[in-house]
Amino acid sequence: MTFDAVIIGGSYAGLSAALQLARARRNVLVIDGGSRRNRFAKASHGFLAQDGRAPGAIAATARTQLMAYPTVTWIDAYAAASRLIGSDFSVETDNGESHAAKRLILATGVADHLPDIPGLAERWGHSVFHCPYCHGYELGAGPVGVLASSALSMHHALMLPDWGPTTLFVNEAFAPDATQLDQLRRREVTLEYEPITKISGKADIELKDGRVIALNGLFTLTRTDMASPLAEQLGCTFEQGPLGPFIQTNMVKETTVPGVFACGDAARAAGSVALAVGDGALAGASAHQSLIFATCEASGYRHADKLFSPVSFITCVQFKSKFGRHARESGHPVFQSGRK
Repeated sequence: MTFDAVIIGGSYAGLSAALQLARARRNVLVIDGGSRRNRFAKASHGFLAQDGRAPGAIAATARTQLMAYPTVTWIDAYAAASRLIGSDFSVETDNGESHAAKRLILATGVADHLPDIPGLAERWGHSVFHCPYCHGYELGAGPVGVLASSALSMHHALMLPDWGPTTLFVNEAFAPDATQLDQLRRREVTLEYEPITKISGKADIELKDGRVIALNGLFTLTRTDMASPLAEQLGCTFEQGPLGPFIQTNMVKETTVPGVFACGDAARAAGSVALAVGDGALAGASAHQSLIFATCEASGYRHADKLFSPVSFITCVQFKSKFGRHARESGHPVFQSGRK
């Protein structure tokens, strides 16, 4: 069987993309390896109607709702390889199965690489975080810290005072210049240059000189890599973000490889549950519309982002303006009669 779309990754972006296609009565396969990026967090925040719910519960409810659509198939497996065969795509899983699709949606996510400090990894998602919008409020306006990983940590340090008294632990990652020092002073950020030896307790920072600074929470920037090799295998172009590479897409989430769409953290410089869901909805609707309009290329239609957007208003405007231009170029009968 050739599916209309195979979606790689069944977390928030992939679930959202699949839902759009399922509601269009398309045959969809979701392949998921079961490694959500936020699986370490106890609660998710900042997502409408789901604020404070466990991330796994949100995903489980979404999967149950998705599987109520009869055109959806789900496989718990790791998508190990993908390639273009003729006009279709083939996806091979780690259990030896192969599946064909007219469109691919990569919702494969990223892998976080944490600073190598004893005690940090086991507190990731519990008292050590990366996003203050997701986890800052619950720290109760108490003392928070920023563990620097590079000069980019200045962004964190200047944001965090809105959530509580902030200490920037430079930890030999960079040396703030005069301008940065003035910015930190204006935001009343405390600077700590002593190296960190260990994190203990809830978020107690043990320093090399023996001091211990107790915090309600610690924030740090991770380095990210693609969690899947598929985008590279398919020849997708990447962009370099501040934390790591992400898949380049156009305004409708199509990659540089025709027929391959990408969404969620794999296709954004930074993200959240709410952004992933929106990204997935756009990718799913775009993939669906590309299946429709691809059959009309002979009449002047061109590639996905040239003629449509899932937003109705933009669809109408783009269709009228761009179809008109393409029709004129191709000698469409409407424009041979003098109508403009």
